[in-house]
Amino acid sequence: MKATHLFAVAALALGSTLATAGAQTLTPFSDPKLPFKVSLPQGWLGVDFDDGISGLSMVSAKAPPATLIRLLFSPKQDAPADLNAEFGKFVEALRSSGVTVKQLSNAKATYGGIGGIERQYSVTHPKGQLNVRVWYGNDAKNLYSFQLTDSAARYAAASTTFSKILATVQF
Repeated sequence: MKATHLFAVAALALGSTLATAGAQTLTPFSDPKLPFKVSLPQGWLGVDFDDGISGLSMVSAKAPPATLIRLLFSPKQDAPADLNAEFGKFVEALRSSGVTVKQLSNAKATYGGIGGIERQYSVTHPKGQLNVRVWYGNDAKNLYSFQLTDSAARYAAASTTFSKILATVQF
């Protein structure tokens, strides 16, 4: 999935000014272009990174500070995706942008009935530190990459909101 390089650029551009997601009311969302339905926080804004990646990207505010969430997918080419290899590409893309990446956790996770792997990372860059939570999963048709990025100080609240969002995913 090509989202990794752009993700690194977006995370660095948002820098250490990312805000907490806080308590959020979720509203059902569906789009015929997406292979899933999900409930999203009211008031969040869609972002088009113009990167050709399929999915949904959103921020919690129009200008920094803002929490970044990406719910991405990529059609598979007749072969099951190797989730560990996808994480390797993701981390390599981050490192190639000049940041330091430290893995904090690794666990199996299932969302919407699709199993996958979820990892959390600490990313250090010249302007501060970000925490990143990424889930990769795949079904017969698609590889999914669901991502949260927020400052280390506000990550716990944003991660709680992200968990609530992921609990609503329906494939």
